[in-house]
Amino acid sequence: MKRIAFTLVAVVAVAGIAALTACASGRADGEASLGIKLPPGYRDWRLISVAHEAGSLNDLRAVLGNDAAIETYRKETLPFPDGTIIARLAWSYVPSEENNKAFGREQSFVAGAPTNVQLMVKDSKKYAATGGWGFAQFKGGKPADEAALKGCFSCHEPAKANDFVFTHYAH
Repeated sequence: MKRIAFTLVAVVAVAGIAALTACASGRADGEASLGIKLPPGYRDWRLISVAHEAGSLNDLRAVLGNDAAIETYRKETLPFPDGTIIARLAWSYVPSEENNKAFGREQSFVAGAPTNVQLMVKDSKKYAATGGWGFAQFKGGKPADEAALKGCFSCHEPAKANDFVFTHYAH
């Protein structure tokens, strides 16, 4: 009985030290610098829109939203409420040989390797300095460093009239 109690105390102590270490570093595994994690099941959220970004990014992207985001888009009411999360998933794009065979010419492109996932998380108090939005970016499930996030808000400032969100709902 003493051995079980000792083991239990040891496990609790190790867990406590791990939690304190994560708090002290400001980041836990898979957590971005603002404390934003990839939400469980985000890939199952509903589609807001899709896009092809040319230029230096040159990717395909799908923008997904949690229930709060979708409800706001559908009702066409702004601002987005606290708790809204918008996820942007991006991939390189590659020609589809299979599709091109069917079409008889090169015209089809499909998602290739994933490039990253970006999140916008609405919390008007926590992220008041950035329009109420927290920003995060993940590559391979790992958070980007703070330097990669420095330009997020300034990039979104031109969309202030749309609560700092570029993407419009694809009806």
